[in-house]
Amino acid sequence: MALVCLRNLSALSRVFGPSEVQTLVIVYEVLQIISLCIVWYSVSAFGNVIVKALLNEFPFPLTVTLVQLLSVWLYSIPLLKLWHVPPPNYLYQNRIYYFKVIIPLSIGKFLAQFSSHVSIWKVPVSYAHTVKATMPFFTVVLSRIILREKQSLSIYMSLIPIIVGVIIATVTELSFNMVGLISALLSTFGFSLQNIYSKKSLKDISIHHLSLLAILAKISWCMFAPFWFFYDGIDIYQNVNYVTIKIIGYLFVDGILNFIHNVVAFTMISLVSPLSYSIANSSKRIVVIAASLFILQNPVTNSNLVGMAVALIGVFLYNKAKFDQRRAKHKEAILPFVKSEPNLTANSDSLQMDAIQQLYGRHVVLNPNADLTSRHHQLVSQPMLSTSSNANGFIPQYASQTFKDV
Repeated sequence: MALVCLRNLSALSRVFGPSEVQTLVIVYEVLQIISLCIVWYSVSAFGNVIVKALLNEFPFPLTVTLVQLLSVWLYSIPLLKLWHVPPPNYLYQNRIYYFKVIIPLSIGKFLAQFSSHVSIWKVPVSYAHTVKATMPFFTVVLSRIILREKQSLSIYMSLIPIIVGVIIATVTELSFNMVGLISALLSTFGFSLQNIYSKKSLKDISIHHLSLLAILAKISWCMFAPFWFFYDGIDIYQNVNYVTIKIIGYLFVDGILNFIHNVVAFTMISLVSPLSYSIANSSKRIVVIAASLFILQNPVTNSNLVGMAVALIGVFLYNKAKFDQRRAKHKEAILPFVKSEPNLTANSDSLQMDAIQQLYGRHVVLNPNADLTSRHHQLVSQPMLSTSSNANGFIPQYASQTFKDV
């Protein structure tokens, strides 16, 4: 795909000028991100609704999680071949990085996905995603612990309405469940950790984002599939009434939607900055909450809606503060570096003395009557030198040579 893009750019450069080509590239990138966001929001909204309907009739969140991971793993194989994505040979050779980063990242992905399904199973989708609005809080804390990043005061202040809004939504939630609340918080923590380390892995080892997604799904499924036999497998075997055509259809559609959701999400992580991804993710949460309230018709109170609104406003305030902080750092980075020009005229004798002494030794002294022929960094072409053996001064053999020859 990169080769095709390069060929297209070279073809455009023959027709248009450099400025027109740059404008077309920017427009293409903007349209690409907008298209990805539309697909991402739509798939996420319908996926959450289907998962909620599935878990209401099929109360096995571990099975749903493993089906999603298996779908991502299997569907990624033809996609990687179709897009000619190279295998991550470096990752397989570097076993230390593999066990230090990839394995924990796979475990985190599974736990985040599993706890997200538990929260959707126990509480309404709208409330679960309101709790997940606390992702900026976990991002700030984890960035401080892992990356040693310090944030501005406005960022810390923007976390207050997020926490207050979630508290209001929690207190006024009609279908409150403590397991659902804790699961939503654990899921938010896991996804925050996954976003930080996924971006770090894409940068450290230059792995393709789809290869990373396939590897994480494969490892997660292989590690936790044995637990399924002892946890959900026995219950499903004893209650075969759960296995119906409708449930199988739900699992199949949910697997496809989750695969598309993960592909788009990892593509967004690779294309945009963490701040832009956080803003897009916040907008996605609003779409998911609105879609769940409209389709599932779960009862909410006015106080509950106020809590959701306050939490989402806090998320946007956090994104605004983060944007202002990054823009301030960018301005500091591009400020012109002004360096005052040294006054070589006033100190010409001392500069010539230091330069010649470094070249010819400390016993050589400069004739004070020598004329300065250059104002900056050049030496006199034929300086009058004096030594202890010749007080009247003489021109040595090397004085006629150029600076490069000496």
